[in-house]
Amino acid sequence: MHNTTPITRARRGLLATIIVVATALGLVSLNVGGASAEHRTHGPKPTIVLVHGGWADSSGWNAQVDDLQTRGYPVIAPANPLRGLESDAAYIRSVLTTIEGPIVLVGHSYGGAVISNAAVGVPNVKALVYIAGFAPDAGESLGQLVSMNPGSEIGPATLIPRPYPLPGGGQGIDLYITQEGFRTAFAGDVPRKLADQMQATQRPFSEEAFGSLSGEPAWKTIPSWYLVATKDRAIPPATQRFMAERAGATTIEVRASHVPMISKPDSTTRLILEAANAIS
Repeated sequence: MHNTTPITRARRGLLATIIVVATALGLVSLNVGGASAEHRTHGPKPTIVLVHGGWADSSGWNAQVDDLQTRGYPVIAPANPLRGLESDAAYIRSVLTTIEGPIVLVGHSYGGAVISNAAVGVPNVKALVYIAGFAPDAGESLGQLVSMNPGSEIGPATLIPRPYPLPGGGQGIDLYITQEGFRTAFAGDVPRKLADQMQATQRPFSEEAFGSLSGEPAWKTIPSWYLVATKDRAIPPATQRFMAERAGATTIEVRASHVPMISKPDSTTRLILEAANAIS
């Protein structure tokens, strides 16, 4: 017992010396306060905010939410009101201003127009990601962009207008996609049963939102990424490429319908991660 104490002390002294030398040489990183070296170097993971488009809801992002949360990212997929571009952008901006730290803001379809406007004046939005999304310039509407090139099947044959009451009187018009329109124009590469479920549970998209004019867009000042869906029959791929190039976006092309976050979830998540890694 009496002989082991000096040996133990000697070993502790030798170990301490090794740690000091290795730390000085950069071979060992001391974990102070429980933070990992990677965390200290790259900072906190950005919050991923996922904004859905028309005729959809936040459940369309379920695959991305699961994957990103598994990887340790904070994620929120707020409900996009789908009432009008200015008011929808104001609502999403109100969500963004409650988030601390960097944000990767992701928009699908009409959600792309919303994030283009919502991110203006929110300094911690560090990246915009468009998933087959609208990226309008100031003064442009979705109607203008969707008719820029041939190929969209969203129109009178695939839409059902339904009036709804406005607060304080008056009447608005909601647009729904028909079952056949969902199967062809919107979600042509998902199983028919799933497309029919999506059609039955779709959130209506107001005519006002479809015709609203964009303000000055955030993609002019914030780095952007864009997933072009090459089999899209809602927003023609040529129009997607035009918007991506105009925004100076890092672009990938995926053989997918208008809902690549559902039919090609891994490709969608990879692009979001690329944006997140670029700002870390």
